[in-house]
Amino acid sequence: MVNIIKSLLKEALLSANLSFPKSDTDKLVFSVELQANPSYGDFSTNLAFQLASILKEKPYKIAAEIVNHVNSEFIDKVEIKGGGFINIFVKASFFQKFLRDFLQDENRLIPQLGDGKKIQVEFVSANPTGPLHIGHGRGASFGDSISRILDILGYKVTKEYYINDRGNQITNLGKSVYYWYMLNFGKSIPFPEDGYKGEYIKIIAEKLIHECKDELVNLEEMLAISRCAEYGKKQIMENIIQDLNSFNVYFDKYFSETDIFENNYVDETLNLLKNKGMAYKNNDALWLKTTAFGDDKDRVLIKSTGEYTYFASDIAYHRNKFERGFDIIIDVWGADHHGYVKRMKAALQALGYNSDKLKIVLIQMVNLIKKGEKVSMSTRANEFIPLSWLIKEVGKDAARFFYCLRSPDSHFDFNIDLAKEKSSDNPVYYVQYAYARIKSLFRNAHEKNILYQELENLELLVLKEELNLIKNIQAYFETLINASILLEPNKLATFLIELASNFHYYYNNTKIVDEGNIALTNARLNLCKSIGRIIQSGLNLLGVDAPERM
Repeated sequence: MVNIIKSLLKEALLSANLSFPKSDTDKLVFSVELQANPSYGDFSTNLAFQLASILKEKPYKIAAEIVNHVNSEFIDKVEIKGGGFINIFVKASFFQKFLRDFLQDENRLIPQLGDGKKIQVEFVSANPTGPLHIGHGRGASFGDSISRILDILGYKVTKEYYINDRGNQITNLGKSVYYWYMLNFGKSIPFPEDGYKGEYIKIIAEKLIHECKDELVNLEEMLAISRCAEYGKKQIMENIIQDLNSFNVYFDKYFSETDIFENNYVDETLNLLKNKGMAYKNNDALWLKTTAFGDDKDRVLIKSTGEYTYFASDIAYHRNKFERGFDIIIDVWGADHHGYVKRMKAALQALGYNSDKLKIVLIQMVNLIKKGEKVSMSTRANEFIPLSWLIKEVGKDAARFFYCLRSPDSHFDFNIDLAKEKSSDNPVYYVQYAYARIKSLFRNAHEKNILYQELENLELLVLKEELNLIKNIQAYFETLINASILLEPNKLATFLIELASNFHYYYNNTKIVDEGNIALTNARLNLCKSIGRIIQSGLNLLGVDAPERM
């Protein structure tokens, strides 16, 4: 509908007595917005303000000239407000036509912004040293939801998980498993200083004992620890994937840090930086000149001990992303990585890449609220709250929807009691219940032997509430565009709540299935079917089911 209004305004502009060159029409940028308040019309545009600097005229004068040439069978009236804003009132037939187009082929109305561009979204990427916790859940929900939104808008999306499966944290994992393994055979050794203390470590050790018996007891210690580390990270990654799948998150690719070392890709990348004069030796360490690109200090790539930093392998990994031909790269990181953003972009510039192609989203912390109290969480002690526990407690649907209620850059208090409520106060229940109600209407009509006919009697949809609901359907597509541009799937969650609210009001105040008026019943069922499609589509993009009965 917005595109139709834009076309009408462009036609009016060219017909008006204004010195605007026809060749520049397609380059003209202006907004057309759906109006929430009907007293300001159905649509409003800032076209006159956008033309004011070009035509060297006052916005009101430009608007008056354009208004005189707006011509369409769908336009009821056009007004000028606020010194030049053009408010457009359209006839009910305009909305009825849009609803018909939607019912005939809703996919045709989805704007294909991506046009096949390749996007990689890397998210979660938790170290395989322990279970996913509720903080990872927010990143998983965000990354998967924004990937689905980009996909429906025509981007070719690759969802990727980067496995940090080497380095000190993996060695500490091995030592932690080895401690419990040896203890089982009466061999008491000191627990590693930076070891992992969760119950899951004991479970991994027990599985290892079951499979290997005492095979590792007499092995050289570092070899045994290495075996424990390999076994531990394999078990943990299997559990991580299982948790993600139960959360309706599936990755296209798992990329191993170990692989880029074994393929000499890290050394090759560092040599490229040296050859470009971007890396230098100082005090036996290798440094990257990140200050040349706005970082506050240069960063170490290889320590004086010869140990590679995580930054070195991360640079190699991002170089690999660019070499795979992605047009846009989206990294979803925890908020504690905020200091890493500038140096990563600097590294890409040092390699000669356009760092603007890298979009980094920082996900803020999650607080779990239960019975009005904040539940504490520790990452290393056995106090963290596993994502698997949250899924069992409130369900996958509530968890995913709640995570998407706030923008990623805001802290989030997850109210676990509210998420379990079966009431209108629970936003995911409220939205799902709207869909279930729509399905119940069709069952009700069938039980009353009312034959539903798609596309028929749409001209009977004239109530203000009905036309507003059709506006909501149009707003869905605008919401997807905004969510993709801003990388904020929370905009979709907010939209669905508003749509559900409008539908529940309509349902409670309108007789939809009326045996005494089959034609009107059919018209309203067509409207409800369209709303149901939008709710189902929107919930799917958030990874949430749309149940037919509740």
